[in-house]
Amino acid sequence: MASRLLLPLILLSLLSVSSPLPSQTLLDAAEILSDSGFVSMALTLDLLSKTLAPLSPSLTIFSPTDLAFLEHGQPSLSVLQFHLSPLPLSLQSLKSLPPSSTIPTLLPNHSLILTSSPSDDYVSLNGVRIDGSPIFDDGSLMIFGVQEFFDPGFGVSIPNPSCVASVNGDDHSFSEASLILRSRGYSVMASFLDLQLLEFKAKTTALTLFAPFDDAMNMKGYSGNFSVYPSIFRRHVLPCKFSWADLVALNNGSVLGTYLEGFKIDVTKYGNNLMINEVAIASPDLYYGESIVVHGLQEVLVVPERPQTLAESPSDIGLDHGEF
Repeated sequence: MASRLLLPLILLSLLSVSSPLPSQTLLDAAEILSDSGFVSMALTLDLLSKTLAPLSPSLTIFSPTDLAFLEHGQPSLSVLQFHLSPLPLSLQSLKSLPPSSTIPTLLPNHSLILTSSPSDDYVSLNGVRIDGSPIFDDGSLMIFGVQEFFDPGFGVSIPNPSCVASVNGDDHSFSEASLILRSRGYSVMASFLDLQLLEFKAKTTALTLFAPFDDAMNMKGYSGNFSVYPSIFRRHVLPCKFSWADLVALNNGSVLGTYLEGFKIDVTKYGNNLMINEVAIASPDLYYGESIVVHGLQEVLVVPERPQTLAESPSDIGLDHGEF
């Protein structure tokens, strides 16, 4: 428990360093990678050095083997970002973390999950083992070899016995929830809820609604853009009731399905803090009724952009690549 409480403080202290990572450091690391038999990643790192250097003052790179590149082809830029963490992670620091700890990556809204425990004689992330000692370590840049690419969709989805999927009969939960939302600065989501009211009542479905503030909706430019309303509402609704206590009881890294096909909610914990898709829950249990639970959010849950391939990236590095 102490390790979990200290983890957010450690991450913040590491991210507070302001000096940029020199491009030359990445070029030196690419040369060592090539000499160590990780030629594919060395070439990729060499080409991306100017793009990556300004992003973080420190970096940990998890390098798949040449065989993994051969089997999967050149990965998309988003998959590569998922193998980069803005923290200088030593093997010792990874071993000291409790199981299911999350490691931030350069891919927005995606974290690596520690799948080993301190008692193990190895370290694994997303079910993939890290190869022993680092290939490169200069204090600010760490590189570890891994046998396979990490899966960005990796997660542990668990059933929750206290989750209610349906209710019997009719009640006033939806109307009451709408009134509460309007009174607390969530009028846009209240309107969405009103529009969907008859559909959900007909199904006697129990729901969890994650409601972003009106200001967050306005900042994204969603107000008045009717074409995106169905997607926005459905990605913020779970077909099941999860109270704040239910969410806290979930395992770190749990994945929850929403009414928007293909859109998942990742539950991550940083000490006592809980986030969904890296968005903080501002008002837990804003409303709790028989048919619906509402939690207020600081920001809007966004649909990830289509993965950008290396050839499509602004740097226009022009690599030949297959599908990953």
